[in-house]
Amino acid sequence: MTGLLRVTGLVAGYDRIEALHGVDLSVAEGRAATVIGPNGAGKSTLLRTVAGLSRAWRGTVEFDGTDVTRWPAERRTRAGLVLVPEGRRVFAGLSVEENLRLGGYAARRSASAPGLDAVYDLFPALVARRRQPAGTLSGGEQQMVAIGRGLMSGPKVLLLDEPSLGLAPQAVRLVTDALVELAGRGTTLVLVEQSAAVAFRVAQEGHLMERGELAVSGPVERLRENPAVLRAYLGEPRIGNR
Repeated sequence: MTGLLRVTGLVAGYDRIEALHGVDLSVAEGRAATVIGPNGAGKSTLLRTVAGLSRAWRGTVEFDGTDVTRWPAERRTRAGLVLVPEGRRVFAGLSVEENLRLGGYAARRSASAPGLDAVYDLFPALVARRRQPAGTLSGGEQQMVAIGRGLMSGPKVLLLDEPSLGLAPQAVRLVTDALVELAGRGTTLVLVEQSAAVAFRVAQEGHLMERGELAVSGPVERLRENPAVLRAYLGEPRIGNR
């Protein structure tokens, strides 16, 4: 399968510290891929560089057959390469619905962008909160707003940076259920997660990142059986079967 998103020899970092050491990654259209690994492994740097928020020192980012390595982040977003950042970053003083509509402004040209009703169908908890300032929501509800805002832009690839981070267990379950539903619909996802239980429930393909390199890659069923993954990441409680 041809990769809708292809990363080749990607080197990037911060100041003079190299965080990615020649990463190769390919994600086919309609597939959900995950990158797991410990803090400091380079996972978020990878997503930020793919999204255009961090500069690639070397290597290429190819999206939908086009080299976008030198494109600014806003141009990548308009093209359909959309990041849901770590920490949610909602506009606290705006209502839930205003936050969602902001995501839709980038989608004026996109026939694939869902409407508000589609986002509310995915996250029913937001319906009663639609007029409420987003800053007054729980962490889980804010994460739903952040994901919904990303979906409103009509992404061809949705990049998600640690969507379960800092959430209560019930919120993790609800957010994970929504991502499973998106993956089941054929939405192309790249999910960065510390929680292998979340990542492996959502994704079909997995990559273990260690020290700025992809150490192990393959179908999640194979990664579940890998000794390094079992030892480091699967000692945690399971959320449920895929």
